[in-house]
Amino acid sequence: MPTFVYMTRCDGCGQCVDICPSNIMHIDTTSRRAYNIEPNMCWECYACVKACPQDAIDVRGYSDFAPLGHSVRVLREEEKATISWKIKFRDGREKNFESPIRTTKWGSIKCASDYEAPSQDAINSQELAHEPDGLNIKELPALKPDQFKVGVL
Repeated sequence: MPTFVYMTRCDGCGQCVDICPSNIMHIDTTSRRAYNIEPNMCWECYACVKACPQDAIDVRGYSDFAPLGHSVRVLREEEKATISWKIKFRDGREKNFESPIRTTKWGSIKCASDYEAPSQDAINSQELAHEPDGLNIKELPALKPDQFKVGVL
């Protein structure tokens, strides 16, 4: 669901521009308002939606997610530290979803450069970087090569 900006709400603060990982949020030089220069290239991470202090950024829903004539409204609530999604269907039904803005405290995540370079064994492993440690488990459940079935039944 690519993002779009309500120009009447946007104050041109640029927080969406600073946080967009795909660099598609820009400030129009004439109107001093943000806009998505290439919706098809949107990563749909919604970092801009979460960062916007004016609640000026919304998303367009896909037809398989919400049918034609629907509206998707995103609301950032700082005091509750949540993002709420309200989907309103043409027939008046509404669905509400709520999720935390963050799941960790600010400053609690180490930068990638703070970690040691991975060993060759770690590179050859099926696990992602620091996966068991980050999940607070000893090891991930994984099939060993001798447990794979050979051939097709």
